[in-house]
Amino acid sequence: MAMLWKFMRVAKYSKTALSQKVKVRGIPTHSRHSSSKSVPSDFAASTPYSNTVELLGKSYPQDDYSNVTEKILSKVGKNLHNRKHHPLWLIKEQVKEHFYKHYLGRLGTPLFSVYDGLSPVVTVQQNFDSLLIPQNHASRRKEDNYYLNRDHMLRAHTSAHQWDLIRSGLDAFLAVGDVYRRDTIDNTHYPVFHQMEGVRLFSCHELFSSIKDGEGLQLFEQGHRTAHKQECHTMEAVRLVEFNLKQVLTRLMTHIFGDGLQVRWVDCYFPFTHPSFEMEINFQGEWMEVLGCGVMEQQLVNSAGAQDKIGWAFGLGLERLAMILYDIPDIRLFWSEDERFLKQFIGPHIWQKIKFQ
Repeated sequence: MAMLWKFMRVAKYSKTALSQKVKVRGIPTHSRHSSSKSVPSDFAASTPYSNTVELLGKSYPQDDYSNVTEKILSKVGKNLHNRKHHPLWLIKEQVKEHFYKHYLGRLGTPLFSVYDGLSPVVTVQQNFDSLLIPQNHASRRKEDNYYLNRDHMLRAHTSAHQWDLIRSGLDAFLAVGDVYRRDTIDNTHYPVFHQMEGVRLFSCHELFSSIKDGEGLQLFEQGHRTAHKQECHTMEAVRLVEFNLKQVLTRLMTHIFGDGLQVRWVDCYFPFTHPSFEMEINFQGEWMEVLGCGVMEQQLVNSAGAQDKIGWAFGLGLERLAMILYDIPDIRLFWSEDERFLKQFIGPHIWQKIKFQ
């Protein structure tokens, strides 16, 4: 979510505004897809002509939209986030353990379920339409995505699974996986990276049960959209959802980066949340943007069959967190098979202090 969420926000602003962003420890404070860039030839070269693309045991007929390359196809199924002791696996496991430990259901079992093996092949409807992304939005362009054909593509964000997981009846989940965006390759950009999506839905009782005299409070009203709420949400509901979201994410980042972490919130725009925010942390004296989040657009929630609930969502990039936490200087190192790199992340537990050398 974080990277495409960032792309969604940036699409509303000019390159002049973006140019004022600064680099922090070699990692741009704006995330990967703040502007369109040419793609290196080794990743953009045409796939040898064939009538179909074979991927993960399925065949996809090619058409005028097909642009996925052999180089990219070779990355599908690597699943670095599930490779034990890999730095991306460490970050995933840290976040997962935190949610398992601190958020429990009525029976004492984890409230959030985790999905880290979902197929990276999704439909265009899943990747864009289900998230209310307009047909003419810049993020849909062939130049920025890997399409198998007009109907199927490699997911550009883990948000592509939001609708289906909500439709299946889930109220709280994390979705983790590899995502694909055509981009220039350098020390902070790579066409394949990894994201984690988080979603939490609340019924009226769940949201207001801890509020004194909250029996008469409601989730929905027929009102007007403002900078602070959607037209269908009551201000009381939005304030509580927003408070819960920020509290959950502040606790998560404090758990990862340490006590005393300074956090600030920046208002922004995404098509699938309103209000929307970016979270920035002050780490070793520098402010860094680490994720995007917000109150889910009720139209999305309603279409997935949860029209009696209100919720929040967030998305973060695993590479970004790992690069900050472990001081990894180049995103390409995550794909290294060199034992001198990989062995540095083998330890007795996932919270071991590690600094890349």
